[in-house]
Amino acid sequence: MKKIILILFVSLSVSSFGQGYLHRDGQNIVDGNGKNIVLRGLGLGGWMVQEGYMIQTGAFAGPQHKIKEKITDVIGAKNTEEFYQAYKANGITKRDIDSLAAWGFNSIRLPMHYNLYTPAIESEKDGQITWLEEGFKMTDDLLSWCAANKIYLILDLHAAPGGQGKDAAISDYDGSKPSLWESAANQDKMVALWEKLAERYKDSPWIGAYDIINEPNWNFTGTNQNGCDETSNAPLKALQVRITKAIRAIDTNHLIFIEGNCWGNNYNGMFPLWDENMALSFHKYWNTNDTASIQNMLNYRTQYNVPIWLGESGENSNVWFEEAISLMESNNIGWAFWPMKKIENLAGVTSVTKIADYDKVLKYWENGGEKPNVDFAKKALMQIAENYKMEHLTIRYDVIDAMFRQ
Repeated sequence: MKKIILILFVSLSVSSFGQGYLHRDGQNIVDGNGKNIVLRGLGLGGWMVQEGYMIQTGAFAGPQHKIKEKITDVIGAKNTEEFYQAYKANGITKRDIDSLAAWGFNSIRLPMHYNLYTPAIESEKDGQITWLEEGFKMTDDLLSWCAANKIYLILDLHAAPGGQGKDAAISDYDGSKPSLWESAANQDKMVALWEKLAERYKDSPWIGAYDIINEPNWNFTGTNQNGCDETSNAPLKALQVRITKAIRAIDTNHLIFIEGNCWGNNYNGMFPLWDENMALSFHKYWNTNDTASIQNMLNYRTQYNVPIWLGESGENSNVWFEEAISLMESNNIGWAFWPMKKIENLAGVTSVTKIADYDKVLKYWENGGEKPNVDFAKKALMQIAENYKMEHLTIRYDVIDAMFRQ
C-alpha cells in the first residue's frame, strides 16, 4: 500500500511540475523541460477593459470611463453596476476557455484594468494603496480554467494607473487627470500592483509571463504624441526596470515581457536589457506580411540574444491572418491575436450579436434626440451582456481555420 501511495505521489509531482515555467533560453521561449514553445494565443480584449469600438460606441465614447458615463446617463448608477456585473460574469467563462483549447490555442493574454485590483489614486487617502478582490478573483478563476486545459495565461497590464498613452481608449486614459507619466503616485501604485500579482502567482506554472505594460504611447521629448519619434524613452525604460526589480524580489520564476513606445514598437533607448528571463513584445496591424515588416524585431532578437513575441495582432482578413501567422511560425515567433469577442465581429473567432433595441440606444448616444426610458435601455443593455455568453456567440470557424491551417 505504501508503495502504491509513493508511486501515486511521484506521478502527481511529475504531472504537476514537469511542465515547469516558461522561460528564456537564448533566443527561444521554452518550457520547464527545455522544449521550444510557440505561443498560439488570443487576447481577451473588452472583458476587463472596454474599448468603444468593440461595443460600437467608439465614435462618441471611446475609453471605458466615457462608456460608463453614457450608460449611467440612461439607466442610473445602480442599474449600471448591475449591467457591468452581468457583462463581466458572461464575458469570459470556463466554457470560453474550454473552447479555445479545443480550437488549438495554447495561451491566453489577459488585458487587465488596474481599477479591478486597486482604486484610482484620487480615491486613496494619504498616499496609501488599498486592494480590491474583484480583479484577483477574476484572474484566479481564469487561471484555474487555463490550468485545467493546459493553457498558459499571460498577464497584461492593459490599463495602467492614470493611463499610459494618449490613445485613450486602449488604457482608459482620462486627460483631465494625471497620467501614469505625470504622477509618482500612479507609478508607485503600478509597482505595488505588480508586486501583489507576483506574490499571488509566483508559484503558478500556468502563468506564462508578465506583460508589464501594454502599448505605451507617450511623447516624452519628441513631437509625435504617441511616442513614435522618441529616441531615448528614458521614463519608459526606468519604470519597466523598476517594476522588473520589484517582481524579481518576489518572483524569480516567471518570464517578463517588455514593450516599447509607439504602441509597443519603438525600442529606442531600451537596451541593454536588464534581466536574464525577459522577452520583447511587439504588435503588428495593417501592414504587409513579409520579412521586412518584422526585420527590426528579428535584428533585436539576434543582436541582444532575446526571444521576441507578437503580443497583439488581428483585425484583418482571413488571408492576412494565414499569412501573418505563417510568417511568425516560420521565424519561431509566438503570437496572440485580438480580440476574442466584440459586437458584430467580422474579423475574429467569435461575434456578439447586436440587437435592434441596443442600436436605438447607440443612436441616442451618438445623435441625441428622444432619450430611451430606463426600462427599455436597461433591457437592451442586459440582453447585450447576455449575448456575450459562449452559447449565444456566432463562432467564426473560417477565422479559426485561417489561423490554424498552417
